[in-house]
Amino acid sequence: MRRRPGDSSGVKTYITEDFLLHSPTACELYHGTAKALPIFDYHTHLPPDQIARDHRFADLFEVWLAGDHYKWRAMRTNGVAERLCTGSATPREKFQAWAETVPFTLRNPLHHWTHLELLRYFDVDVLLDGSTAEEVWVRTSEMLASPGFSVRGLLDRSNVAVVCTTDDPTDTLEHHRKLDSEKTLRTRVYPTFRPDRALAVDRPDVFGPWLEKLCAVSGHACATFQDFLDAIESRHAFFHENGCRLSDHGLSHCFGDACTGDEAAGIYSRARDGQAADTAGQDAFAAYLMTFFGRLDARRGWVKQLHLGAQRNNNTRLFRALGPDTGFDSIGDWPQAASLARYLDALDRTDELPKTILYNLNPASNYAMGTMIGNFQDGSHAGKIQFGSGWWFLDQKEGMEWQINALSSLGLLSRFVGMLTDSRSFLSYPRHEYFRRILCNIIGSEVDRGELPRDIPLLGRLVRDVCFDNAARFFGLPHGERSCK
Repeated sequence: MRRRPGDSSGVKTYITEDFLLHSPTACELYHGTAKALPIFDYHTHLPPDQIARDHRFADLFEVWLAGDHYKWRAMRTNGVAERLCTGSATPREKFQAWAETVPFTLRNPLHHWTHLELLRYFDVDVLLDGSTAEEVWVRTSEMLASPGFSVRGLLDRSNVAVVCTTDDPTDTLEHHRKLDSEKTLRTRVYPTFRPDRALAVDRPDVFGPWLEKLCAVSGHACATFQDFLDAIESRHAFFHENGCRLSDHGLSHCFGDACTGDEAAGIYSRARDGQAADTAGQDAFAAYLMTFFGRLDARRGWVKQLHLGAQRNNNTRLFRALGPDTGFDSIGDWPQAASLARYLDALDRTDELPKTILYNLNPASNYAMGTMIGNFQDGSHAGKIQFGSGWWFLDQKEGMEWQINALSSLGLLSRFVGMLTDSRSFLSYPRHEYFRRILCNIIGSEVDRGELPRDIPLLGRLVRDVCFDNAARFFGLPHGERSCK
């Protein structure tokens, strides 16, 4: 839907070839190195079942708006009724409401992402608004129905080499096994072990049903705390057998001092019987289990990811009505450094600290994170402890620049494993382009100001490493073409 001469339907977008690139060297680095690199997306929330069956989306609402709490937050702020966000309105009505909201997102990253995604996938280079919504809807619906726009087609279009999904320990991984058996699938898809519900001894309504699932899939009755640990360990081994090499934890903050094994057993027994642990008990139990998880990861050579700092489900009324992950979370302000240091040190003292990535949600803690990683580098792996890319509310231009600058000032940017989508949408891959443009602009602008050497091979290696090669080395997951058997 490129605008033709004399066509008055819509205003052409501002996404030029040199978007976000503000110096000659930035352009050279992006176009000459970063642009063509494949994507190693090591943390996503993409549904593996849709990849396994090569799902085809009905329309732009399904692939782009359904489940997108970023857009819902903006729409609500713009005065859009809930029926047009998560409610009973038709897909076309919801898309219209989003299109009418887009002009009000100027300077919000959603304005950038919206037009990058429309341009990269559908060749739409007009500004989306209420007046262009119908032609955008019709064009994208036609393209989504055509060959090459199924889930796997979208991954191919984005040059995605690796996708790591996020999976509960009770998952059967049936879709991952199917994907692994398809030797011609270009994108490698791996599971990630996320045992957050194992910590929920303060919420019997969550812990009880999850424990029943764990018992069923592991074959352990979980009558005792040791049975429970054995069941978790068996699922960890099962995930490893099915290609998993990463774990992930979504935590408000690292927990305090761990309780003893006997104390953990008592807390577990009471939670199993439906008695909620108090705050202190849950904190001590979680600290015990997190140390256990860390040792499992170290034993099998996995990478541990800690997503720190989200304050979730703040609106009680709408949480009860709509459930989690619907747009009512925010940045928390917990102190992070002391408890994080205790956790990393507890594992390091016994030489059981795995490779670890720390994702920080509160930018006030950026320098704490940037210096914390240096405390536990031990020479065994380059960049063993990572300060991860800007996460959630920080995966936008300013947040990425803050993270890159803090890491550069306090550690080694050259060993950084780079960007991830952390997304549920198969149209989110332009976020890697966004990150790469920002990275190249930072480096290139400093070169052209005389703050870095204009050594293109050296700079190109830095860009290539951060955008792809470091992640490929760090995670050790097979990537690239597979031969048929």
